[in-house]
Amino acid sequence: MIRFVVVLLSIFIFTTDLHAQAPASKEQQELEKERQQLRRELEETQDQLNKNKKTTKEIISQKALIERKLSLQEKVIDNISQDINFLDNTIYKSQRDINKMQLLLDTLKQDYAKSMVYSYKNRNNSDFLNFIFSASSFNDAIKRITYLKSYRNYREMQGQNILRTQELLRNRINDLSGTKKKKSTVLQVQAKEADVLQSQQEEKNQIVKQLKAQGKELNSQVAAKKKQMAKVSNAITAAIRRAIEEARKEALVKANGERKLRDAELKSSKTSSETNSGSVKGGGKAPRKATLPPVVPTSDLLPTTEAKALNENFIKDKGLLPWPVDKGYTLLHFGPNKIDDGIIIVNDGLSIGCDIGTPVKIIFGGEVTLVNNYDDLVLVVVKHGRYFTAYSNITGVNLSKGEMVHTGQVIGKAAANLDGVGEVKLNITLEKTDINPEQWLRRR
Repeated sequence: MIRFVVVLLSIFIFTTDLHAQAPASKEQQELEKERQQLRRELEETQDQLNKNKKTTKEIISQKALIERKLSLQEKVIDNISQDINFLDNTIYKSQRDINKMQLLLDTLKQDYAKSMVYSYKNRNNSDFLNFIFSASSFNDAIKRITYLKSYRNYREMQGQNILRTQELLRNRINDLSGTKKKKSTVLQVQAKEADVLQSQQEEKNQIVKQLKAQGKELNSQVAAKKKQMAKVSNAITAAIRRAIEEARKEALVKANGERKLRDAELKSSKTSSETNSGSVKGGGKAPRKATLPPVVPTSDLLPTTEAKALNENFIKDKGLLPWPVDKGYTLLHFGPNKIDDGIIIVNDGLSIGCDIGTPVKIIFGGEVTLVNNYDDLVLVVVKHGRYFTAYSNITGVNLSKGEMVHTGQVIGKAAANLDGVGEVKLNITLEKTDINPEQWLRRR
């Protein structure tokens, strides 16, 4: 029984050691991978900010970039904090396993010492022979010989378990020491990243001061932005209104045709019924009147099965749609954007900053309902059932109304906005209602 317990304890310690190590490596690799991705995004944002400062005096985009840097930096620090929490948990488990192994090792040594003392006291071969020959039967003698062999094996196994447990204990202590050193290194990295975050916050404060110092110039910038945004918004609204009106007319024509067909069928059915009723005699029953299935009303923008499927697929892809440009950053969010005290720009879409000339791609396939020129730029509106996506502030567009486009298709290039910064604006509309594009695009 003692032998069985010792073996079980040894297996438990060995298994605990393995399972404590495997997840640690995997989770730390995931955290490190995420941290490297965040650092790459930080470098890209910093490069974009440097280009912005060289090519334009536009402060609003600089504010957007520095806010993105702050957000990414906070994510880096949060990632490091998760790593530290994980290391703390690993240290706790390692210390707990060391305590267990130390307790087991003490027990094994005590049992081994008792068995050695017993063996020393009974080291005379005659005692073993007397133990065997004093058996009451041959079978009893065999059992005693088997017991002596098992006892000898048990002592050997005790020594092996002690050596194995000592090795596991040394490894665990080394692991604990390495984890503590890594935690110390990670804490130093966290402190450096916190200093970087502080410097970025100071940079943002400096930009805010510059915004306040601009005064009338900033107001004129904002007024120009609002004027252009209103022009684009009105064009999108008009395009959607026309698309809905066209769909309504088509639905009306289709409904009239169906009604005429139903009327003809009813008239034909009525004539046939009157003819048959004249031949009914005595208690004969007149044939039952024919009934036609009712017309089920539906949205004017979903006249066909294909349109309904396109609409459903667009809904299913919410949160998974690709961005219209690669390596873009948010200039203005959907809804109110505070530029300065008392200065707010309400955006009906998502304004994305990028390099001038960046390819602009369709985020979901559909039918082009508008290609409109404004201020030497182009606005493209695409229909996806009841949903519409609009791409503005682009150039080099070669599309026409009614053309079908697919997801990822390049339709043009990002142009400079009024302040000389590369920008693409994305609008998503559910019929006449503007919705937040950031809720539909995949997370970066």
